[in-house]
Amino acid sequence: MREVKPLDPLRSARRRLAAGRQGRQRTALGAGLRGGSRPRPGWYRESAAEPEPETAEVANGPLAEPQDWMNNQRAFPRNTVGFGAWEAAVADAKAVGRATAQSNPRVAAADWNLIGPTNVGGRVTDVAIDVEGPGQVFIAAASGGVWKTTDGNDTYETAWPDDLTQAVGALAMTPDGTLFAGTGETNPGGGSLTFGGTGMYRSRDRGESWQRVGLERSGAFGRIVTHPRKSRILYAAASGHLYLPGGQRGVYKSTHGGDSWQRALTGENSTSGASDLAMDPDNPNRLYAVMWDHQRTPGLRVYGGRGSGLYMTQNAGRSWRRVGSAYGLPARSEDIGRMAVAVAPSNARRVDVTAIGTDGRYDEFYVSNNRGRSFSTIDESPLIGQSQATFGWWFGKIFVDPADHEHLFIPGVPLVESRDGGATAFVDVSVHADQHAMQWDPKSPGTVYLGNDGGMYRSRLNGAVGTYGLSRYMPWTQHYTLDVGTQDPTRVVTGLQDQGCIRSYGESGNSNPDTWNSYGCGDGLETLINPVNQNIVYGCSQYGFCNRSDDAGRTSTPIGQTHSASGRRNWLTPLEFDPNDPSIMYYAGNVVDRSTDGGRSWTQISPDLTRGVDEDPDYPFGTITAVAPARSDPNVLYVGTDDGRLWTTKNLGQDWIELTDPVLPDIYVTRTAVSPTNADVAYVTYSGLPPGQ
Repeated sequence: MREVKPLDPLRSARRRLAAGRQGRQRTALGAGLRGGSRPRPGWYRESAAEPEPETAEVANGPLAEPQDWMNNQRAFPRNTVGFGAWEAAVADAKAVGRATAQSNPRVAAADWNLIGPTNVGGRVTDVAIDVEGPGQVFIAAASGGVWKTTDGNDTYETAWPDDLTQAVGALAMTPDGTLFAGTGETNPGGGSLTFGGTGMYRSRDRGESWQRVGLERSGAFGRIVTHPRKSRILYAAASGHLYLPGGQRGVYKSTHGGDSWQRALTGENSTSGASDLAMDPDNPNRLYAVMWDHQRTPGLRVYGGRGSGLYMTQNAGRSWRRVGSAYGLPARSEDIGRMAVAVAPSNARRVDVTAIGTDGRYDEFYVSNNRGRSFSTIDESPLIGQSQATFGWWFGKIFVDPADHEHLFIPGVPLVESRDGGATAFVDVSVHADQHAMQWDPKSPGTVYLGNDGGMYRSRLNGAVGTYGLSRYMPWTQHYTLDVGTQDPTRVVTGLQDQGCIRSYGESGNSNPDTWNSYGCGDGLETLINPVNQNIVYGCSQYGFCNRSDDAGRTSTPIGQTHSASGRRNWLTPLEFDPNDPSIMYYAGNVVDRSTDGGRSWTQISPDLTRGVDEDPDYPFGTITAVAPARSDPNVLYVGTDDGRLWTTKNLGQDWIELTDPVLPDIYVTRTAVSPTNADVAYVTYSGLPPGQ
């Protein structure tokens, strides 16, 4: 294995990404500029006519830090995914679908029945209250499109086409009832299935039909705000592509109802985009924008930098001022991570700001009582810091009660609430982990909607602890894996993002779309049903924390990581049955382990089959991603890794041969399979999108 020298991952990343941080500089206004008066000192205007370059080359357990699992597969080894490459891949996938339909119309015409789960939701990124009537709400699902309820959160129905990107990061409705959806999620995860988007979409018929209205290369959206009286004026916080500098990043403004957009605020470099926006309710020309400098590679994240900070405009976006150390907020530095901003609807003088460090840890809570002219920190409960855990960049919002400027909520792993503006203690009011969206219904005082990784909740008592009820029908879950019972095909188990490992059957053994239930896990990853004894089921949390149950999921015991020889494990750690004998199992981190007693004990049968750690020694890259034992020869296995290696053994691990045929790409291996009749015939799938434009 190659030698890995200790390094400072943040410093190394910034050095490596320096070439990609040469984004368009702000243009200082002065006497030499044409058209317009000299601005106040400290302000600058963005030159929207000049386009920014589109591309550039460049804890364990249930609450473990979310990883960019799906994105990493596509970015390795070039560290970037181009917009054009992604669009080409989507076009290819659709072409394959059309060809399949033509060649096998019977399959294409087959009926599909929803088997669930309908009672288990997935991550909600934003909420928009319908201006038409009470109890009518639209929500944005992280990978499920747009949904709507007309019965106050009891049930939801889709309001989004199947053939559009399903990642929606921001949602807003104008006073005339026009709905806008910004696709792509700003919250960087991916172990939680975080995807980029394809631009801004508009619906004039409440989700019945949608039209793309620009910003195709925005990557993701963190917030959309609308003018309270003029429906044609709106602003969007475009965050940019997580893996690719440049593109359409920053604050965009439309004065034509989305028909056209102009960039109002550009980041200081090519990796800075807008992640949050807030508008003064008394003066819609005054806005606050959070810029976030961040970029991801397969082996490293840089979630902060000099481009991060709070900006303010008093003239509807024509000029902006950075609100930094002179105003009591953090000075420009490499250590500023994601921030959040909110203006109290009942008191526009009150502006709240939170800041996260580049390490993902909570930094400080700031308050202004003079419309952002100065900020001060207040002594708040340590609960805020605990709520952000070590991945505060996963949240990045503040929610303020529209009727009481001192009643506020800060989302994190738990949702924390203050009744006195943060002056004393916060309390934990959460009902599920990882909060992302909150909205009060102005037509129903005291009614507040909460969206998190568990789906949609509603409180009729102003968000007080213990008053949230969960929607009973919200079929937008995020699935990692699936297994179907061999003895009883109605028995299905699946692993979900932050919803654990769940089963279609209950204690009675009967399956029902509306009554799926958990049998453990944090994030649910690998799930298996023993093919000869369906009462033996397996479920794994992230990084290979696996359990075995001998009573169909009612009780379980740990296996896997606690007994494995691996030092690193993938977010989705492989756990596989031998096709000849399900009591023989394989488990893989950076080495392969074998069990002959259904996972109760393990024996290492391989060396490290990866190239070792990547830029960050603490990041779990350099792992095995696929294991396939052969049915026709129990001594043969094929193994693939996230760093592009493919191996086989013909003697059950005594010797390993790396398969290096020039036809094999050097990219992320996603799956291996072996012919059931010939162990010399194997198939391997790879994931990776070149940075084509």
